[in-house]
Amino acid sequence: MENILGSAASASKTVLITGVSRGLGKALALELAKRGHTVIGCSRSLDKLSSLQSELASVSSENNKDNKHLIMDTDVRSNTSVEELARAVVENKAVPDIIVNNAGTINRNNRIWEVPVDEFDTVIDINIKGTANVLRHFIPIMIENKQGILVNMSSGWGRSAAAQVAPYCASKWAVEGLTRAVAKELPAGLAIVALSPGVINTEMLQSCFGNSASLYPTPESWAPKAANMILNLTVADNGASLTV
Repeated sequence: MENILGSAASASKTVLITGVSRGLGKALALELAKRGHTVIGCSRSLDKLSSLQSELASVSSENNKDNKHLIMDTDVRSNTSVEELARAVVENKAVPDIIVNNAGTINRNNRIWEVPVDEFDTVIDINIKGTANVLRHFIPIMIENKQGILVNMSSGWGRSAAAQVAPYCASKWAVEGLTRAVAKELPAGLAIVALSPGVINTEMLQSCFGNSASLYPTPESWAPKAANMILNLTVADNGASLTV
């Protein structure tokens, strides 16, 4: 069984990752490119995307030098922006085998009645609506392709709760519920999972934990294990809540 999984994971795949300009998204993109996979990446951080394109090219394995990674300026909060990304993917004949809904944000530590309205809205718009926008435009493409794996990045706080991050907890609980519901809607050949990355030293963790965030693993040390897990997902995992 392990040989079969290893073989499946080693076959070159096209992977779409949202929120690819930093943190977990960037680390995962570079790890996948290093292994010979093609990355479709999107982010709102236009200034970071051109340097990412260069980094992806420099780490890409020799057998993938001719494959061009597609990096786009996309705001997942905008349905129109995600629609444009989907159109570009189809035009480039780069339909993803795997989608990682990674774009996410967290509120500054605060009790719910002290969280500014616009900050609450941003968490909901990116973490829930952003995920839904990607599903809305890419599931039909995957259905036409008769295969695909969708990974919605969740959190331990999508399965438990903590004070002062209620908007974030609410958004990740929503991601868990959304994933389970969509799993019941997908046709044969497709699967969707909710994946908690574990506790990783990202800017979001630093926002919550302050200096103690440095006690946790870096995105770069997390990425190889995450890549192994994501590349080995199958339709049998449909609807699962997993942790790296």
